[in-house]
Amino acid sequence: MAVREFALPDLGEGLTESELVAWKVAVGDTVQLNQIIAEVETAKALVELPAPYDGRVSRLFVEPGVTVAVGEPLVAFEVDAGESEGDAPAAPAAPASETGPSASPDGREPTLVGYGARPESGARPARRARPGLAVAGSAAAGAGSVATAQMVQTAQMAETAAAATASAASPAPNTGATATALAERPRATPPVRKFAREVGVDLASVTGSGDRGLITRGDVQQYAEQREGGSVTAAGAATVDAGAREKRIPIRGVRKATADAMVRSAFGAPQATVFLTVDVTPTMELVSRLRALPELAEARPGLLAVVAKALLLAVRRTPEVNSRWDDAANEIVQAEYVHLGIAAATPRGLMVPVIRDAEGMTLGDLSGAIRGLADTARGGRTAPADLSGGTITITNVGVFGVDAGTPILTPGEAAILAVGAVRRQPWEHDGGIALRQVLTLALTFDHRIVDGEQASRFLADIGRILADPASVLTLV
Repeated sequence: MAVREFALPDLGEGLTESELVAWKVAVGDTVQLNQIIAEVETAKALVELPAPYDGRVSRLFVEPGVTVAVGEPLVAFEVDAGESEGDAPAAPAAPASETGPSASPDGREPTLVGYGARPESGARPARRARPGLAVAGSAAAGAGSVATAQMVQTAQMAETAAAATASAASPAPNTGATATALAERPRATPPVRKFAREVGVDLASVTGSGDRGLITRGDVQQYAEQREGGSVTAAGAATVDAGAREKRIPIRGVRKATADAMVRSAFGAPQATVFLTVDVTPTMELVSRLRALPELAEARPGLLAVVAKALLLAVRRTPEVNSRWDDAANEIVQAEYVHLGIAAATPRGLMVPVIRDAEGMTLGDLSGAIRGLADTARGGRTAPADLSGGTITITNVGVFGVDAGTPILTPGEAAILAVGAVRRQPWEHDGGIALRQVLTLALTFDHRIVDGEQASRFLADIGRILADPASVLTLV
């Protein structure tokens, strides 16, 4: 038998870390290839990790709730000696000269998910440098910059040797490397990191009293008590300070990604919003008739699907709203397709899954896609790739009983449409006053790309279709 370690793979979409949500296996369990062993939460979605080997789980390196960088070990397996000579059975090692898609440009070998180190090297995948933390002798050069191989190896071996559960086979630290290699990440074991997050302590501010500067739980406890002026205890994912009556909630996962995106959007593009209140009684009557049609019985189209179809038709007359600003090329990129984002409120936060090539869909197909995306997002099963690449977005604030709002653009898009709640209210109709079903539409747009006239025309086209569905014949 041989021991093989499995590191957090590169899940794509530029993600450099994930939080371990739950283990599906325990030490001593026998697993089969592709069996789900863990769930990790990225900034975009909940992802299931499959086992890369047949074997027995010999060690779990990380506890649930801990954030792990790509390349850090998650679990170790005892496997047959013959299997240990190569990579996972589903991804055999390629010759060193291979340049095809099964081998990465830097020589790493593909595993079931992402890439790992070459099996014959015995090395762990290189850890990526944490954003915002400098490494001595070099300046940050973006999210893709990494420390040198010697620095990464030194930091990994030193941290492994200091951990309470480290195996006797762990290599000793390379004392010839500079101490600045450890600046990539404060040295602490996973349980201490989890405790620090629970009490709201930044480990970069704590001085470690352990061996070679290792930060202990006592160091974190002492720092937190000095800061708060009283005793501090962990209380799950959030911490309550009885003295100050404050609740501290770690910023991570979808909340962190949403916050970053909204800041980039709000301060990266000049945004303006136009509003239109529309009598949608004819559309609501149409929806009732459509749901009675046998061919649409399963899709059950609702108001949101009709609004989406109206938006897609209106894009044809005002393609500027389906564009993006390219700073690097100093160009406006106008898409000839529509990847429609549908904002969805989920237990994990706001998510915007994308319906690709929506412009060619029928109303029934569009309704089914909207329903499917929303269900998948609320279940936390949306793949990261399905949460990017949108060209224009719809957000339905009316489902919460809200009449109107000013939506913020999804980064990289030129327009977002907010749909308010349908209200029965007095409205001018056929020369008199009648109770009608009325809603308010709000369109936020990037004023670098879209002028007020274009935004107003686009919104008016949508409103005209909803007020009189038969007017769609003038747009097709």
